[in-house]
Amino acid sequence: METRQATRTPTRDAAGIALLLRYYNQLYFIERRFFPPDRSLGIYFEWFDSLTGVPSCQRTVAFEKASILFNAAALYTQLAAKQDRLSTRGLDQAIDAFLRAAGTFRYIHENFTNAPSMDLGPDMLEMLVQLMLAQARECLFEKLELQSKDGRRNIDVSLDLAQEASQVAAVYNDVHGLISREPVRDYVPETWISLISVKREHHLALAHKHLALGLFDRPVTEWRAETKLALEHVQRSDGKTQLDVIVPRDDNERKLLAKAHLREALVLHEESQRLQRMCRDLKAKQALAKVLKRVQESTVEDYNGIGDEDDFRGLLDPPDIIASTKFQLSITQPDFGQHGVEDLFRSLGPVAIFSAKRHWTAPRLIQLQRGPDGEGFGFSVRGDAPVIIAAVDHNSLADLGGMKEGDFIVGIGDKDVKWSSHEQVVRLIKQSGDFINLKLVTPMDRNYLKKPGKINQQDKGSVSASSSSGISSGQPSPAGSVTTAHVAKKLPWNPFKKSTTQRDSRDLTFDNVILR
Repeated sequence: METRQATRTPTRDAAGIALLLRYYNQLYFIERRFFPPDRSLGIYFEWFDSLTGVPSCQRTVAFEKASILFNAAALYTQLAAKQDRLSTRGLDQAIDAFLRAAGTFRYIHENFTNAPSMDLGPDMLEMLVQLMLAQARECLFEKLELQSKDGRRNIDVSLDLAQEASQVAAVYNDVHGLISREPVRDYVPETWISLISVKREHHLALAHKHLALGLFDRPVTEWRAETKLALEHVQRSDGKTQLDVIVPRDDNERKLLAKAHLREALVLHEESQRLQRMCRDLKAKQALAKVLKRVQESTVEDYNGIGDEDDFRGLLDPPDIIASTKFQLSITQPDFGQHGVEDLFRSLGPVAIFSAKRHWTAPRLIQLQRGPDGEGFGFSVRGDAPVIIAAVDHNSLADLGGMKEGDFIVGIGDKDVKWSSHEQVVRLIKQSGDFINLKLVTPMDRNYLKKPGKINQQDKGSVSASSSSGISSGQPSPAGSVTTAHVAKKLPWNPFKKSTTQRDSRDLTFDNVILR
């Protein structure tokens, strides 16, 4: 309970992420140990919807696991937001955190269904994935802008930045379409929708500005053939209300096209500021207002530096900038193996065997003691972790003591042997001498130890819901023993004849050991 309580308020750093993922890994063992797949236990997991604040309860561990992963994804977004985005290293860390958040949301979307809360719904999760990718794309663009300031700006770099900015705007436009649809729109804050619109217009303005600055870089006569070809693929004109100049033929057309792009950038800057003022919450964000204002003033200075052109075509809109990118962003799935944990209930035995999917009798004690004539115990064992009774001789001490083929040895004397190997169990039995005290359990599923190919179709998946209240050491195993029907047809044991029956996969290393 202390671990779960800690996961409700994790620290906003890598240690908080590690805590959440370690608890998630521990839930894997808890679910397999104590939560049967065929029925629900009376244990409720409660979480509050991150969007509405409404509490939600479910009796499945899946809801607990999905909620933990959702919190981990949210924590990744906080780690991304706190990075220094004025440095390349900070932007790289922000991109990585956003991609990890997107991968975590995508993992929830693909692996958990029937969520009781809106924030875990498929439409909401898909929107969150795309929103995280959009923010990662925005950080990548900021990194490219930062790197371009270190070297000499030329038209080729400006064209790349223009298309990258247009790509960011296109991604935010897609997110706006997802977040504006029902039922997502009814649950997300209105601030989110407004901010996405602001970012879309802002990056469209930056795209036109970068393209205009690239056109001012040098005269047309100094352009390379590759530059002219790039201009053809960066812009697209409708030929009606838009300027039909794609590749300028002279410096007059170059300045005309650059001025049209700057004028469009100013229009988009004003639109982004208008959207920011229209939202009550965003209007109070002074930092956002300063950023938008500063970029607009910079564009105004560039525009005023251009002389007036006596060309009626200056009234037309510039061509659209085609969204494109040279960088592929891949989401990062949660790495559960990086935060490995030890099973808290390891003492119960291997989780693959002693899990909630299996039904067992209560442990029972069998005490065997050789007589003065040196008679053997009369049973053999196979496998390891745990060791299984392979065969019991008819009318032997083991048979009379209540041992049956298919019983699991979980204790020898005072020692727990659920994790012991084949050799260790055999050694303990031999060291017991003439008296041995065994603790056995019996699987209540008849087909538990049979090969899959030999199981009748009608018996597949059948699990008994009953449980034994205890069996005395002098009584035989219950009728649910795995080989009850098989014992009646058992052939006489021949110690000199090799067995032709297929063994269990865990017995390929060790032969059956006959204990006398």
